[in-house]
Amino acid sequence: MAQASATHSERVTKVSVRRNPTTLRLLPLLMGRASKPFAKPWFHSSGLLTGDCGLSAADPVSLSSLGCDDYLGSGRVMDRCGMCGGDNSSCRLVSGLFKHSLTKVGYHKIVEIPEGATNINVTEMVKSRNYLALRSRSGRSIINGNWAIDRPGKYEGGGTMFTYRRPNEISSTAGESFLAEGPTNEILDVYMIFQQLNPGVHYEYIIPSEETAGPQQPDHRPEENTVNGQGGYDHHSNTHQENVDAVGGGRYPPHLPDNQVPAVQPPRRERDYNWKLSGATECSSSCGKGFRYSVFQLFHRLNHVQGSDALCDSSSRPSPQEEACNLQPCPAFWDIGEWSECSKTCGLGMQHRQVLCRQVYANRTLNVHTSRCRHLERPETASTCQLKICSEWQIRSEWTACSVPCGLGQRSREVRCVSNVGDFVPDEECNMNLRPVDAENCDMGACAKSWFYTDWGNKCSAECGMGVRSRGVLCLNNQVSSLPLEGCGSQRPADSQVCNNGPCENRIEWFTGPWSQCSAECGAGSQQRSVVCLMRSDEGFNVMPPYECSSLDRPLSQQSCNLKDCGAKWYHTDWSACSKSCEGGYRVREVRCLSDNMLSSEGCDELQRPAEKEDCNPEACLPSIDENCMDKYFNCNVVVQARLCVYDYYKTTCCASCSRVAHRQMIHRGRS
Repeated sequence: MAQASATHSERVTKVSVRRNPTTLRLLPLLMGRASKPFAKPWFHSSGLLTGDCGLSAADPVSLSSLGCDDYLGSGRVMDRCGMCGGDNSSCRLVSGLFKHSLTKVGYHKIVEIPEGATNINVTEMVKSRNYLALRSRSGRSIINGNWAIDRPGKYEGGGTMFTYRRPNEISSTAGESFLAEGPTNEILDVYMIFQQLNPGVHYEYIIPSEETAGPQQPDHRPEENTVNGQGGYDHHSNTHQENVDAVGGGRYPPHLPDNQVPAVQPPRRERDYNWKLSGATECSSSCGKGFRYSVFQLFHRLNHVQGSDALCDSSSRPSPQEEACNLQPCPAFWDIGEWSECSKTCGLGMQHRQVLCRQVYANRTLNVHTSRCRHLERPETASTCQLKICSEWQIRSEWTACSVPCGLGQRSREVRCVSNVGDFVPDEECNMNLRPVDAENCDMGACAKSWFYTDWGNKCSAECGMGVRSRGVLCLNNQVSSLPLEGCGSQRPADSQVCNNGPCENRIEWFTGPWSQCSAECGAGSQQRSVVCLMRSDEGFNVMPPYECSSLDRPLSQQSCNLKDCGAKWYHTDWSACSKSCEGGYRVREVRCLSDNMLSSEGCDELQRPAEKEDCNPEACLPSIDENCMDKYFNCNVVVQARLCVYDYYKTTCCASCSRVAHRQMIHRGRS
């Protein structure tokens, strides 16, 4: 009896907090019945659902002192790990910075978010043309998958809701990010769609630690913190830093509510009110699959008058049933992305945006074929833009005087890039192709001239007898002298003089004739000349046998020559062997168009292209006659009909007949 009184007192003290499905599942704990399963309700023929219901309503109690454990006055709050009454020691913070230098355009994996992760934050350090992407381990794209860039917004995946943010691409320098409270129910992979230099991506999330600190934390092993790279990424590179820190420390004993009293059974009373199914909630969505839940209310058992819910223990209320509703698909719509940056910093440029046809179903927004949006006018994907008026070139001074008093010199003038408001700006803001010339050559006329010459050469043109030696003679400008010379004059100094190395005494030498014409009008050729051994004396020259000059280096009698480039020409290899020895085969060769430097070219005339394939061996095939191959029996035709020629015995005894059959079969296979 004392136990029943205590239980009744507990029922009167506590109040019903919420009636959503989560609270209904927590109500047995709220009522101090954690060890007792739900009592199974039963139905009467009247349609009323009967349960354990009291008659008196609970006294109104303020909910301001309601703890996170749904007990009034417990004082418990959620810690950073999401644990009611915890001390921040049941989880650990995983954070890192991905700064790997990438080179290949496309998807590159940054990090994997394990199952059970909370407080997820992935943020690009600085705005760039790269994008963040998220997909589940099962392969389903959540954000920016399949080369389609999603609009900023909320996207469901991995058992939680991600908020995708992409700041304004013109007025902000912040990078894009996505955040989620979690926890995740599967492993998720974070990718970067690489298009330009990686500015760095910071990520962090919280996962349960190996030791749980709170009384309500389930005992499970944490997911291993791993980072899988892509495209040859080195896990030990110092460009990727990751830290794992405990969010909190310490351990506290479980805290019990101050108002908890021993559980006793309440006195059995007559059930005057019963729960009855009275309808359902509104559908959570007007289209694309929503959900509604059954609603139960209290009615008097005898007169069927509705009573206050406080008259009955809320833990006895049947759990609402979920039912799908409004399954018809929502109308498709055009999802319009953000405009890209203007293609030009000044003047008329272009900007683009992505326009996708999308449709909502089951709280998910899916990409669909554009034909579903044909009833709507498609938004423009490209537009002209102009951030400001372009600057222009201005000539700010006249040409300076020439840098020399005579001859060729240089002169210059000032050219500046001026904005539309008249300020000087860097040259890069003006069109460099239209920049006026700011320096040029100038000719101030001929300067004074003089004859210049070198010393006489020490070598005579003849090793013996009379010869000549020479020196260089030039008429050059003399810009140093102040002499009033108008030219070099006609008295040109001599550039050669006679020399004599003494009488010739029967000297033997190689003498060469002139080179012949080149053997090729263009491209590589050869030319020859006569080389003879002569004895030179004061009386003249005598032809000698070549061996008389063997002690001297013999000049070349042939050399290569190239009058001019031929351009691209057709080259080909030799013909291959014929594919058949008789009755018509073919042979092939390789043909290439090559330039003068033997590189592939497209400059050859296709009409003059040599044939790459031709027929060969058209004559009929004649069987070879072997005098030793003859039929030893008169009835070898029977052996052929019985197809016994495959055996060596018959192939020998009926050699001629079997050979004729084999020859006919070979010809038949060749034609087919």
